[in-house]
Amino acid sequence: MFQAVVDFLKDFGPLGLFIHAFIDAVFFPIPAFFLQVSLSILNPSTALWLATVGYIACMLGTPVGYYLGKVMGKSVLYKFLKKEWIDAATEKFQKNGEAAILIGSFTPIPFKVFTILSGVLNFPLWKLIGYAALGRGLKFYIVGILFYLYGRAAENMVKDVSLYIFIGAVPVAIVYLLLRKRRLSKKERSSREAKVKAQEDRVQINS
Repeated sequence: MFQAVVDFLKDFGPLGLFIHAFIDAVFFPIPAFFLQVSLSILNPSTALWLATVGYIACMLGTPVGYYLGKVMGKSVLYKFLKKEWIDAATEKFQKNGEAAILIGSFTPIPFKVFTILSGVLNFPLWKLIGYAALGRGLKFYIVGILFYLYGRAAENMVKDVSLYIFIGAVPVAIVYLLLRKRRLSKKERSSREAKVKAQEDRVQINS
């Protein structure tokens, strides 16, 4: 049934990809990646335009998935997706929500798991959109650039595009997140120490 929907959307070209990418961020279990590749094979010269259409639709669908999770809870995920995907994403969120979203942009786990979970777990929407913009942008545009540069020959290249991005970009992103977390922790510790010192100074003055 889902494949029939994808085949139907394919007939509408960029508009079909827009719809697919939007619902991909909300509930649809088949990633928009597959329709993007199919349409790019048909006309490689439009690959960058297709990447832009898919990216914009994904970003518009991200807050919709977020509020779906906020209103309906995790139960909505079990209606559309595999339990192991949901459990794996939940585990990543519990360890580090920011890294989970970024890494989730490239893993086989459908991205809507992360948009809906963000709402379920009250993860800040602005952070979700920010990290989704980075991760999904990389995935859409790397596929688009490869087809634009190499034409139909890129079909074999993009099969492992998620793996290449994961190997290249994700470690850099994780290091950035760890350094950022460390800097914030240091700032919070300095703030606490300053408050303690201020209290001690007041005690000494009063005494």
